[in-house]
Amino acid sequence: MIFWVVLGLALLGLAVAAVVWLVRSLTRDQARPGLPAADAAHEELRRRYAAGEIDREQYLQAKVDLER
Repeated sequence: MIFWVVLGLALLGLAVAAVVWLVRSLTRDQARPGLPAADAAHEELRRRYAAGEIDREQYLQAKVDLER
């Protein structure tokens, strides 16, 4: 009898942990959690430049714009 109570509590704890993990992963900032919006924007700009989506001139202009 005790075994089933412990097993039930363990399963309930796992279910709660899974729900908490799911909610946190869905609501987390996509860039990096905890970064201010300006840092996230700079990170996205660096990513786009590194991927070749924008050229150097566009990168430098956007960087100046973000620093204002």
